[in-house]
Amino acid sequence: MQSVYKLPISMAVMKQIDAGTIKLDQNIPVAKEEYVGQAAHSPIRDKYPNGTTLTVIELFRFALSESDGTASDILMKLAGGSEAVQSYVSELGIKDWKIVDTEKAFVQDHSLQFRNWATPDAAVALLRTLHERRGLSEPSQTLLLKYMIESKPGAKRLKGLLPAGTIVAHKTGTSGTEKGITAATNDIGIITLPGGKHLAIAVFISNSRADEATREGVIAQIAKAVWDGA
Repeated sequence: MQSVYKLPISMAVMKQIDAGTIKLDQNIPVAKEEYVGQAAHSPIRDKYPNGTTLTVIELFRFALSESDGTASDILMKLAGGSEAVQSYVSELGIKDWKIVDTEKAFVQDHSLQFRNWATPDAAVALLRTLHERRGLSEPSQTLLLKYMIESKPGAKRLKGLLPAGTIVAHKTGTSGTEKGITAATNDIGIITLPGGKHLAIAVFISNSRADEATREGVIAQIAKAVWDGA
């Protein structure tokens, strides 16, 4: 999954916000010892090298709009750990989705990245629960979708060949490349179609020897084909 799993982590925290156990404006200390390694993407680490304090809403923005690995790990801790996030996904009735490790852990040991996994069908099921607001309030759903729409990574993936201005609330996931093989190039999202209907789509490209432009181009072509047939 790579960073795709930042979405269920965020949703699990939002459930607690709806329950009143966590507040959006709550200040959360982030120690430099909690930062993901340099091999991972983390604007928080780069901007605040000695640690910082961020509100929960800021952590959501960093995790979903900027795909910040440190923000994701802090949110997972707020949710109660990987087991709590896994329980949340299971309570939604979604199978074939496994959340085990933090991003800091699988950056340090790349073999762990395969322990966090999901199928495209499971990803679409999660997107549907978000769209239908199952277990989330309307304000919480709106905030998560806002940050997904504003997401910076993956502009050439699901959105790449769609008409300009198309609204795509999405979450990417990308691994490193080792020995010419890229373990994961992913994008999942909710596309707003002409007329206001919505389309949930998940594309995972695994263990590919193709270059980035080719991998992202395939995702864009799939999304365009589905758009054309919708």
